[in-house]
Amino acid sequence: MAHTKSTGNTVRGNAHRRSGASMRRTLRREAPSTIGLLADEQDFAAMRRYRTFTFDDHTVYLQQVEGLLKNLAAQGMHTTVALFDPEEYAEFCAVSGLAPDSPASRSRFTAEVASTGATVGYTGQPIDTLVPLLVSRAVRQATWEYATVLLADLGECTECGQDIGRAAFDRASHLLMRTLETAGPGSHHLVCSTPTENEQLLAVLRTESGTSGPARLEPGEGAEFVTVLAVGVALESQGGLVLRTSNQGAPDRVHGWRLNRGSLVPLTAGEVFSAYCTDADTGDPVSPEPGVEYCPGFDIGADELHPHH
Repeated sequence: MAHTKSTGNTVRGNAHRRSGASMRRTLRREAPSTIGLLADEQDFAAMRRYRTFTFDDHTVYLQQVEGLLKNLAAQGMHTTVALFDPEEYAEFCAVSGLAPDSPASRSRFTAEVASTGATVGYTGQPIDTLVPLLVSRAVRQATWEYATVLLADLGECTECGQDIGRAAFDRASHLLMRTLETAGPGSHHLVCSTPTENEQLLAVLRTESGTSGPARLEPGEGAEFVTVLAVGVALESQGGLVLRTSNQGAPDRVHGWRLNRGSLVPLTAGEVFSAYCTDADTGDPVSPEPGVEYCPGFDIGADELHPHH
């Protein structure tokens, strides 16, 4: 009888352990994962000074990361990829009092980056697609952060007491919406270029406009674009805006404007052609695209908001 009781307890204990393991596996599938990615060979080489970082070939490293991503996805887990910057990692360890030559420290830094830095959700895209996407996301975020700080540091107007950055942001929002409203329906691709004392800021926005209602903007991209445009408005810099609109069955139309004292001044068709068909790095002419019409900028009628603070 005692033996039977002991056997029963053992069976129940084994069942309890199996049940607990099953629940943990279920919870693990529902817990998101984050992977810190060294996107280029220079960053990869910087991490090789740590003994606990055991990879010695960047190509092999990327292949292993891709394999891990596929494995996690096969288990039904959502994975976020974050850009791992060795310099920021060293600073993080110094401030936090962590030993940098430690997998645990790298894990903590990756979690920190995932909450504040550039990330991309893994949806099965190849690593050759994922890396450029992640780098582009990081550049966009750095541009937005720089522009935001620049606007915040402008302070208040000495004449009227208005916050210069806020007023410029409001005007830039108005300029963007009026541009899209006047452009009409279609798929719109906008590029804003704004020079500052230290940086050439660039923002890109893609959106759709129907025959009725306002354009549909992705909140993050919309805020980034408006912030860069607002810098040009606030600094009254010689920036510019280009709009390309696509509609099925019709040639793409390209329009352009220059920023002048906080307003968008239409370019002529010739100026748009010259700007669009010139290599920005070399200044050499570039062949025009077939099926594209280079059009003058149109009047967006946005001067009801005074451009100056």
